[in-house]
Amino acid sequence: MISIAMKIRLFLIAWLYLLIPFFFRSGPIARAQEIKPFKNNDRVVFLGNSITDGGHYHSYIWLYYMTRFPGMNLSVQNAGIGGDRVVEMVKRLDGDVFSKHPTVLVTTFGMNDSGYFEYNGSEPDKFADEKVKESYEAYKAMERRYQQLTGTRIVLMGSSPYDEGAVIEGNTPFKGKNKAMLRIVDFQKASAQSNHWEFLDLNQPMTRINERIQQEDPAFTLCGNDRIHPDNDGHMVMAYLFLKAQGFAGNKVAEIAIDAASGKVASAVNCHLSRLKKTPTGISVDYKANSLPYPLDTVPRGWGNKKSQFDALRAVPFLEEMNQEQLVVTGLNGRHQLVIDGEEIGVWSAEDFAKGINLAALSNTPQYQQALGVMYLNEERWEIERRFRDYAWVQYNFFQPRGLLDANNRQAIEVMDAHIATDGWLKAKRDLYARAMLPEVRQAWQDQLDQLVAAIREAGVPRTRKITLVAVQ
Repeated sequence: MISIAMKIRLFLIAWLYLLIPFFFRSGPIARAQEIKPFKNNDRVVFLGNSITDGGHYHSYIWLYYMTRFPGMNLSVQNAGIGGDRVVEMVKRLDGDVFSKHPTVLVTTFGMNDSGYFEYNGSEPDKFADEKVKESYEAYKAMERRYQQLTGTRIVLMGSSPYDEGAVIEGNTPFKGKNKAMLRIVDFQKASAQSNHWEFLDLNQPMTRINERIQQEDPAFTLCGNDRIHPDNDGHMVMAYLFLKAQGFAGNKVAEIAIDAASGKVASAVNCHLSRLKKTPTGISVDYKANSLPYPLDTVPRGWGNKKSQFDALRAVPFLEEMNQEQLVVTGLNGRHQLVIDGEEIGVWSAEDFAKGINLAALSNTPQYQQALGVMYLNEERWEIERRFRDYAWVQYNFFQPRGLLDANNRQAIEVMDAHIATDGWLKAKRDLYARAMLPEVRQAWQDQLDQLVAAIREAGVPRTRKITLVAVQ
C-alpha cells in the first residue's frame, strides 16, 4: 500500500511536469512555433480575413525569399477576404483556396470570429463564450477538410491582436475582445498539435511589443488606428515573426572579411570574391553575392495606412537578425572612402571597417538599389492581386449566398445594382466587378501578374560589384 507521504510526493512530481513549460518558455512552447522554410516549387496560399486580404505581410515574406533566394521558384498567393470568419472561409475552400493547389496552406482567423460591439454590452463574458464556441464549431468543419488533403502542409497562425492598450483619441477599446481571441488561438494550437501541423502565434508576441513601446509612447500600436488592421509596420512585424519561426534569424545576405595588410581574403560567406588587389591608396575587389539585401519600403502603402514598412525597425531587430551584408576589412590605417561600381557610398574609420559595415543598412549601394527594383515590381504585383481579392469578395460575400456564385452575367449585375444603395462596400466594388466578370479581363490581369513575377526573378539576380576602398585625409 502506498503511504500518504508517497501519494503527496507523486502528486507534486506530476504538477512539476505540468509547470515545467511555463518556467522554461524557450523549450516546448518555442519549438511548437517552428515552421519549415518554403522550398523550391512551393505554392503557398495565405487564407484569412481583411488583415490578409488588404495586408502586406505575405507580400513581405515573399519579398524576403525573392531577394535572399533569387533563383528559387516560389509562388505566394493571397486568399484573404475582408469580414470573413472561419464559417465563411469553409464555404469558399473549394473555389477560392484548394483551386490554387497549395503545397503550403497558412490559415489565420479570429478577429471577426470574436465579435466587436457586444464587449461594451451588459454580458461581455457570455458573448465571448458564444463567439468562441461558434468559431470552434465552424473550425471543426475546416479541420475535417484539411485532414482530407494530401500533399499540402498545413500551418495554423494565431491572429494578430486586437490592441486594447493603445491610447487612441475617439476610439474606446472593446475590453475583453483580445482575451477571447486568445481562446481561439488556444484551440488552433491544440488542433495543430493533435494533427501534427505547424503553428505560429502572432497575437502574444505582437501584444508584448505593443505593451513595451506603449510604456514610453501610449499612442503606439502595430494594429492601426482602429486597433484591428495592422499598418505597414505591423505587417512587417508579422513577416519578421513568420520568418523568424522559419529559422532565418542569423541568416546573412553575405559577409566579406578582408585583411588589407596581407591583401588576402579572410572569409567569404554566401558570396564570391575575386581579383583582390592592393592599390597605392587602398584595396579593390570584385564581389558577387548570392543574395540581395532586403529593401525596406519607406512609403506608406495600402488604403488608410500612415506608417511604412521601414517603421517596423522601431519594434523588431530585423536589420540585426535578418539583413546583414557585412563588409569587414582589417589592417587599415586612417579613414577610407567606400566606393561600389564607381558610386561613393560613405567614409568610415579603420576601426569601423574592422568592426564591420552593414551594407544592407545603406540604401545608396548599387545592390540595394537593385533590390528596390524588386520591391517596386512586387508592389505592382500586390496591387493587381488585390483586384482579384476584391472580385472574390463580391463573389463569396454577396453572390454565393444568393445562388449566383460565378454567374458573371447581366442577372448578377441587376441583383448587385438592387443592393448598392444600401451597401457602401458593394457600391465601391461595383465598377471592378463589371470589369472582372469578363474572363478576358481576368486573363489580362493574370498575364500581367505572370509577367511581373518573371520580371522580379530577372531583376533579382545578383550582379558582380566592384568594391574599392580609397584612403582619405
